Amino acid sequence: MSKVIIVGGGAAGMMASVIAAKEHEVILIEKNEKLGKKLFITGKGRCNFTNECPKDELFQSVINNPKFMYSAFNNFTNEDTIYFFNELGLKSKTERGGRVFPASDKSSDVIKALEKKLKSLGVKVMLNTAVTDILISDGRCTGVKTKDETIYADEVIIATGGASYPLTGSTGDGYTFAKKAGHNVTDIRPGLAPLRTKEDFPKRMQGLSLRNVAVRFSDTDGKKVHEDFGELLFTHFGVSGPVILTAESFLSKRLAKEKMTLTIDFKPALDFEKLDARMIRELEESPKRSFRSVLKTLLPASAVPVFEDILKIDPEKKACEVTSANRKDTVRLLKGFNLTITGTGGLDEAIITQGGVDVKEIDPRTMESKLCEGLYFIGEVLDTDALTGGFNLQIAWSSAYVCAKKIGEK
Repeated sequence: MSKVIIVGGGAAGMMASVIAAKEHEVILIEKNEKLGKKLFITGKGRCNFTNECPKDELFQSVINNPKFMYSAFNNFTNEDTIYFFNELGLKSKTERGGRVFPASDKSSDVIKALEKKLKSLGVKVMLNTAVTDILISDGRCTGVKTKDETIYADEVIIATGGASYPLTGSTGDGYTFAKKAGHNVTDIRPGLAPLRTKEDFPKRMQGLSLRNVAVRFSDTDGKKVHEDFGELLFTHFGVSGPVILTAESFLSKRLAKEKMTLTIDFKPALDFEKLDARMIRELEESPKRSFRSVLKTLLPASAVPVFEDILKIDPEKKACEVTSANRKDTVRLLKGFNLTITGTGGLDEAIITQGGVDVKEIDPRTMESKLCEGLYFIGEVLDTDALTGGFNLQIAWSSAYVCAKKIGEK
């Protein structure tokens, strides 16, 4: 029985430990005081651990290097993930957009299910232990160093995560190990991050969540570069929510270099003419009420003062006194609320990391380094990432599974 060291006790590290322990002696090394620290806060503490979408949508949801994940996804699908956790005793449920959560809505239950399995398989878990270096001899990885000891092994799996949410321990250690083995690490960027705006309107609407809005991103020439429909959240510095996080993933490279305009359609179900007709009805039905009260029938309360300031229409103006120009300006703003995007939130605010160990130097069937025998990279440390909705955790599960499975077959 050979010895396998797994560095990093997050999603990928725990999954790899469970699979590898069926055939090998496994040591799981985690620098935090507990396993799954980042997993614990995933999905606002509910842990959206995969997505129930068809397999072709699974591939389409990977933004960077989807072809690299082809073998892993085929060998361990999203259906396999659900079955795997159900077998561990974790009941699951599926919500809007195919998002799969533990039935309890507790991320801690996902972690507990994995910890219980690790214990039953006899995995040695070393907590509060930081790996400071990897050992390489004659083109092969032979073990790791910690502050206190040197541990030798036949195979070493790096599952240290990326560089986002560094307080959870994701501080880019895996990139250092990769570079020592001769690997290229692509540019590290925030992924699935909120966006910052020039205007302070979002701060005034902070906490307001809009469920069904259309968004469009345009470059400085006014050319559309991305559009979407769904949920948006205003924050103290800009915008967030699913449609924004998705856009940031697609546009991250450009957003780092150029400003863009975000246009929000507050009423996407109605075109200009139909919305204008609705406003006419609102104004005519109660001609004595104020313009502010009319706005309140069209907008959430926290958005009303912002619209009033932009439109510069006296909020106490009677409905019967609102001019045709006033009305059309209001409709135009409802259909096209513009914000200037000045950049993204940093790695401390990003859900995932874009960039990482160059996948051209990794065997996609085994996750083994092509440059250093016995060294493997799985999960977020790799230069592959996906949209929000459970897809990034699926990358972690699938890459970990195929890696540990292939080691088991050695």
